[in-house]
Amino acid sequence: MNSALQLIAPNVVMGARVKIYAFTNLYGCTLGDDVKVGTFVEIQKGARIGDRCKISSHTFICEGVTLESDVFIGHGVMFTNDRFPRASTADGKPQTDADWVCLPTLVKRGASIGSNATLLCGITIGAGAMVGAGSVVTADVPDGAVVVGNPARIIRQLEPRSHAGPVS
Repeated sequence: MNSALQLIAPNVVMGARVKIYAFTNLYGCTLGDDVKVGTFVEIQKGARIGDRCKISSHTFICEGVTLESDVFIGHGVMFTNDRFPRASTADGKPQTDADWVCLPTLVKRGASIGSNATLLCGITIGAGAMVGAGSVVTADVPDGAVVVGNPARIIRQLEPRSHAGPVS
């Protein structure tokens, strides 16, 4: 679906049965089958979204982020991709693509990220892991771990889910 309330660039690759709601901005990204994208979401170039992911409203997914299949992203989740962001260079000129390094973030299959979480770049969220609402994730999260807080810390380990969706 594409309306005046959405900006979906022609270079977006979409799988089958993708649902995109109003006030979205997608460009240069890839979305798998059965993905749901809520209102007020931006997904930037180079981001990859796997099958059956749900991305809730007011979320920002930047360049360098990969979500494997069956990932849940809560409302207002923020991803980052630059460890040392600056508007200008040391000599006062506006930064260009050559002036920074995009650090990738990977969210593995079946992970869930709670509302208003912030994920710093260069990390991996393990398969089936859960990030609590409002957490600030600064380091890798192991498979099946539940993390909360700022910085996010492991509070328990989940049992593997036996009812996860099909392997893609």
